[in-house]
Amino acid sequence: MVSRLTLGEIEVDVTFKEIKNVHLSVHPPTGRVRVSAPSRMSLDTIRAFTISKLGWIKQQQKKLRAQEREPPRDYVDRESHYVCGKRYLLTVRESEQAPTVELQHSRMLLRVRPGADMRRRQAVVEEWYREQIKQAVPPLLARWQPLLGVEVERFFVQRMKTRWGSCNQNARTIRLNTELAKKPRECLEYIVVHELVHLLEPTHNPRFIGLMDQYMPEWRFQREVLNRLPVPGENWSY
Repeated sequence: MVSRLTLGEIEVDVTFKEIKNVHLSVHPPTGRVRVSAPSRMSLDTIRAFTISKLGWIKQQQKKLRAQEREPPRDYVDRESHYVCGKRYLLTVRESEQAPTVELQHSRMLLRVRPGADMRRRQAVVEEWYREQIKQAVPPLLARWQPLLGVEVERFFVQRMKTRWGSCNQNARTIRLNTELAKKPRECLEYIVVHELVHLLEPTHNPRFIGLMDQYMPEWRFQREVLNRLPVPGENWSY
């Protein structure tokens, strides 16, 4: 069950779950507020709890809204694109060959068929980004699943508007944002571990924090790095 509270200018999405404690979170990029609450908790109790946290909520929203936004891409020569945190200048070549993307030193070489418009060029690049994540994740799973004592049935890579990753504890699956291909590999690893830990603890409660501290002590640093990097501008919304 999902409900919504309005506290002045702040809207709060409330999701009721079979959990013991209430959990409050503020999500990038715009600072949307979400509360996960025990299924039997009343909205009045949740409202009072959220009001008591308004100072913290506004502080987090201010930080997230100040985060740099990526400019729109036109997929033309000498445009900046990022892979694993490194900047590349795009070079577009038209040919009758199958579309491809290739990194050459500081260049991203995009080959497309003659007359390919911006949308087609974008689709080729985004599919390439998706493949980079698909190739990078299996070694991370091979490393971290035995350490955590968990195993995912399947992972998915897709463009996500509201988060870097997600976990379905019942289906034992995780989803990862294609945008992570642009970020340093340490950030991708942090998100993978974050979602794997959710297989052990579905909420961001003290147990979850304790598990992250135990297995990845530097996770807060990686989270800060990720949250400081530019995020897509016009395409990200809640």
